[in-house]
Amino acid sequence: MKLYYYVHTGHRIGLDRFRRACTIIRALGDVDVTLLCSDFRIANEARHFGVSKAVGIDVVRNIPKIANHGDKIIFDSDEANPIMLEDMRNYFSTFIRVSNDKNDSKAEGEFLISPYLSGDGICNAIAVDDKYFAKEEKTINLSYFFGDDDYEKDLEKHLDFIEELNPDLLLGFYYFLDYEIFLRNKFKNYHEFEEYDEVIKKSKILITASPQAVFENLAAGGKPIYVEREGCTTDFLELFKTLNVPIVKNYDKAHLIDIISSIDNHINSKMRQNSNKIVNFIKESLNL
Repeated sequence: MKLYYYVHTGHRIGLDRFRRACTIIRALGDVDVTLLCSDFRIANEARHFGVSKAVGIDVVRNIPKIANHGDKIIFDSDEANPIMLEDMRNYFSTFIRVSNDKNDSKAEGEFLISPYLSGDGICNAIAVDDKYFAKEEKTINLSYFFGDDDYEKDLEKHLDFIEELNPDLLLGFYYFLDYEIFLRNKFKNYHEFEEYDEVIKKSKILITASPQAVFENLAAGGKPIYVEREGCTTDFLELFKTLNVPIVKNYDKAHLIDIISSIDNHINSKMRQNSNKIVNFIKESLNL
């Protein structure tokens, strides 16, 4: 029996789930896991994220072309409907699902990892790599990471939202070549995609539309500000409120400036270091 980890990725949804998947796989250490991505491009780059085995499968329905009946899987996606999920629970000998939905519930025949839910067969945790908890000097006062996906070039459409603030820009993974050139010319200081970890750990204030970046910067002792993008997930809004992370909607520049002006007095809740908790839960679920 083999163990797989399927994650939904792509140029229209970004890499938040992928980054979380890599965090969990790295934490599992010597456990043999094959990462299945719905995008071939990021699958080819997975080794740079500490994942030695990764396969691009295009769509979720291709999983049975790779995995065999009776194998085990960790599943991180909202693509599957209830019937497909039930089929997967019957196909795999162990089915561990990663959920973002506060209104979700654990089904019979599965294990669940959730930031909201708790109970039997559920691991209540947020996956953040231990490396972010090693506090580093904040050498970047203000940075802007819109996200890894910007197919519609929304960052460009809303440049006035942050342009006068002169933040360092962290480029995303799925940006077009001409778009990257345009953005580099618009920001005095910019950082390539490969500098993600360094920027997240060293930013005092991080403005971002990436939920995973919020959690990682918060773990690193930064003060993240979440930008709620239209049409993107709202699953984490309640969690951000619990963590006292400021949320900016509709590119409200005045609100953003107010938040930054009082950020030194703003107190966030601390992130919990959950790597061992998640690893123990997965290993127990897999009978390892």
